[in-house]
Amino acid sequence: MSARVLVTGGTGFVGANVVRHLLARGDGVLCAVRPSSPSLCLEGLDVERAELDLFDEESLSARLDGIEGIYHCAGSFDPGPGGEEKMRAIHVEATRTLCEAALKAGVRRLVLCSSSVTVGFGSKESPGDETTPIADIDSVYGPRGALRAYHDTKAESEELVRSYIPRGLETVIVNPDYVIGAWDIKPTSGTLILQMRKRNLPLYPTGGKCFIDADDCAAAHLGAMDKGRPGERYLLGNENLSYKEFMAHIADATGKKAPKRALPGAMTWGLGRAGKVLTRIRPHAAAGLDPWVLHSMSQERYRSGRKASEELGMPFTPIADSIAKALSWFEAHGYCE
Repeated sequence: MSARVLVTGGTGFVGANVVRHLLARGDGVLCAVRPSSPSLCLEGLDVERAELDLFDEESLSARLDGIEGIYHCAGSFDPGPGGEEKMRAIHVEATRTLCEAALKAGVRRLVLCSSSVTVGFGSKESPGDETTPIADIDSVYGPRGALRAYHDTKAESEELVRSYIPRGLETVIVNPDYVIGAWDIKPTSGTLILQMRKRNLPLYPTGGKCFIDADDCAAAHLGAMDKGRPGERYLLGNENLSYKEFMAHIADATGKKAPKRALPGAMTWGLGRAGKVLTRIRPHAAAGLDPWVLHSMSQERYRSGRKASEELGMPFTPIADSIAKALSWFEAHGYCE
């Protein structure tokens, strides 16, 4: 049976894929947009667009009449000036307003798209899962700065939505890891694919991550709405790879040479210092040069998506296929020129 749902962040990477999966199964989709929202992700889709104020509880509640579920995919990693305040606004304040409005409108369930940054990690042999703590947050994300603010506001949003369960709003949390696929419009995680498409990169970061196909990630969001347990969180990740392995897959897809040498620690430190300056000038373009982002890429941060696979029916797509899909999308939309 089809449902009528609201999607926030539908003009972004994860949200755009969620919207397409919802339409494919026949759900009616209302997309919250802003005047500045890029239109590319929703062009040609049978969705209703509405300029909703996610900070105005009364007007928002009125627009939620008849909505059965909410996919709250809006979010941002913003290392630029004022970025920490912007992240708190969208991750915490807008989430609170949305939950209050949902209660008033009688919405049954809300799926919060959080992030893997709130989930602990481990080795390939013993990856972290939803119960793995982050022992020393300062050493992982820094005592301050953009990545720490991203972690803190995402973690706060998770606790916030859980507090609404006793009040009558079912909330389920999903934590996507490194997502690869189409509709990465900024781009974000596809930046490395584009860099290698344009030139040979001689060095690889020494760490590793848990990767997931964008379509698998979207399917897991729908699974969370349909059968996720309220109050639970689900790590969305399918394939643990070192960056050397990941970049070898990209090299195969792009016809470039795979990097042979590890990025030296001193160079990582130097890039981080340069990143502090560049993120003030071009925050999104230089987001990957944030010092603590670079630090994370030098560590093995592997996680398990077993729970999402077993409980939500999260599918598995080899990351080599995901890279091919991302590359095809980038080429079709002029990102490789």
